[in-house]
Amino acid sequence: MSDLISFNPNRLKFARKRRGLTIVALSSALNITPKTLSNYENGKFEPKDLIDLIAEQLKFPKSFFFKDDIASLDETSVSFRSLSRMTASVRDSALCAAQIAIEFTTWINNKFRLPQPCIPDLNDFDPETAAVTLRDEWAIGELSINNMVHMLESKGVRVFSLSERTLDMDAFSFWIDDQPFVFLNTQKSVERSRFDAAHELGHLVLHKHGTPLGKEAETQAQKFASAFLMPGRSVAARIPHSPSITLNSIINLKSIWKVAASALVRRMYDLNFLSEWIYRNLVIEMSKSGYLKNEPNAIKQRETSKLLPMVFEALRKEGITKDDIAKDICVFSDEIDSLVFGLAIIGLSGKSNKQSGVASENSPKKYLRRVK
Repeated sequence: MSDLISFNPNRLKFARKRRGLTIVALSSALNITPKTLSNYENGKFEPKDLIDLIAEQLKFPKSFFFKDDIASLDETSVSFRSLSRMTASVRDSALCAAQIAIEFTTWINNKFRLPQPCIPDLNDFDPETAAVTLRDEWAIGELSINNMVHMLESKGVRVFSLSERTLDMDAFSFWIDDQPFVFLNTQKSVERSRFDAAHELGHLVLHKHGTPLGKEAETQAQKFASAFLMPGRSVAARIPHSPSITLNSIINLKSIWKVAASALVRRMYDLNFLSEWIYRNLVIEMSKSGYLKNEPNAIKQRETSKLLPMVFEALRKEGITKDDIAKDICVFSDEIDSLVFGLAIIGLSGKSNKQSGVASENSPKKYLRRVK
């Protein structure tokens, strides 16, 4: 982006929303009236004597406010979940984080050739058929998926973590310029985060063009995630006869597909392997045992990125640090930390799972090529 001669009011508004502040709250911190701040954000006046204080209060470098508009993102293209629980400030802050992630991705793309998107448009399929079709296209078959983040990355999806430390936001995804993005809440349990990743994959393959919207789209993505993580034939081959199914057997079985006990129970019910009476009793038992909030026999190790550590390691060898990246996109390094929190810290090698009935993701490493 080219430097601007004057202060960019759009970036002031962006920075305020990124910090989750109202006009009243920020104007109070700046010791000015809300009307004055509104005039600054609308470009009617330039806050010449307040720029240092604005940068300090909003925790952005001064240079951030003197650049062209940040990468745009149409709110209607983003698949937010839990809208009834989410406040406008949390939503706006997350959208701003996503825009910074787009700029960060652009920076990386100028340095490396990363995996190209391999996400088909399955808008014409029902969720169950779409899940089977995608598994066939990706040659997964009936195998359990070892790591959803690695799987998404290997297929060209850019995966980032949510910095908003709230359980009111599950995850979200979007397409921009034919590039898919997924953002995951790292405060969720590993099992639920895996399901969120599959849910967002459902949005990417089923709703690339933005339809349907709302509850119908969420229901479709939920059904897709369930079918994608727990293929019908795989479940049918492993579950006991309905009268023999107990909560303990569910807890033992869920590790096969690395899902929550509640997700497996629901999948078995949807596949007609459980009667409504047994299904309801299992749900009641899980609720009484606290398993709807605290996962039994929970997976300990969170799924993290394989691609980002490779990028950072390659840059480190060239003497390029995280602070250098932050400076180039005019943010502080903690903004990058918030996007890769829990994602960049991972070993760069691992054993294959091909012999264990688990789908092994293609390593993104073979796609990591320096742009010359």
